[in-house]
Amino acid sequence: MGWLERNIIEPGKLPLLLALVAFVLTFLITRFITRLIRAGKGPFGNVSSGGVHVHHVVPGVILTIIGGFGAVAGGQHGFGSCLAAVLFGIGAGLVLDEFALILHLADVYWTPDGRKSVEMVVLTASLVGLLLIGFSPLGVNDLNDDQQQNRAVVLVNVLVNFAFALIALFKGKVRLAVLGVIVPLVALVAAVRLARPTSPWAKRFYRNRPRARAKSGLRAYHHDRRWAGPRRAFQDWIGGAPDPEPARSLERR
Repeated sequence: MGWLERNIIEPGKLPLLLALVAFVLTFLITRFITRLIRAGKGPFGNVSSGGVHVHHVVPGVILTIIGGFGAVAGGQHGFGSCLAAVLFGIGAGLVLDEFALILHLADVYWTPDGRKSVEMVVLTASLVGLLLIGFSPLGVNDLNDDQQQNRAVVLVNVLVNFAFALIALFKGKVRLAVLGVIVPLVALVAAVRLARPTSPWAKRFYRNRPRARAKSGLRAYHHDRRWAGPRRAFQDWIGGAPDPEPARSLERR
């Protein structure tokens, strides 16, 4: 209880904690219900209005707007800010559970493309968790009191870490770039390593460097071969396995 008071309540992080808990629980409960609906079990069913299927991203957007504006107006303390944070977390969980639908503008919930929703939820929860335990965006959390008073030092830290994260993004390492905004070392490592072969960086700087292009492709191949299977298994365990893709019939000539 002392840790909660000292590290969460006193710094005003209780709304952030409540939002994170509501976000994760909403996603897990939503996935549980949708898997029951998919299997034809339980009392749940799809919601329709006038023959139109209402996706849960719709109430999610409404709750996110209400909770977001309520959190801005409520500050960091008080019951109102906590309630707004919970509403925001619930809404964000509903929205990101159908992130792939928004991205593709199609109902890809139970397709392989639907795994992007699970990936986005895991990434968001991880980043919020890092903020909750004290990591600051753009890597300015490790400065002492004297350095914090020097605005030039803070500005240089922000710009340098942002530059590393931006380089990682152009190298096709989106997850590391986003995580690197919070953890500077991650952005640095991603920035100095080879770019992925399909990234804008590789197309621009590896065009006349066949050895670098070949090495980049080989490294990406081994990385994807090593981690694609476990990543898909983890996503399927959380969100449910997608429907098998229909076999394509061969055309006779």
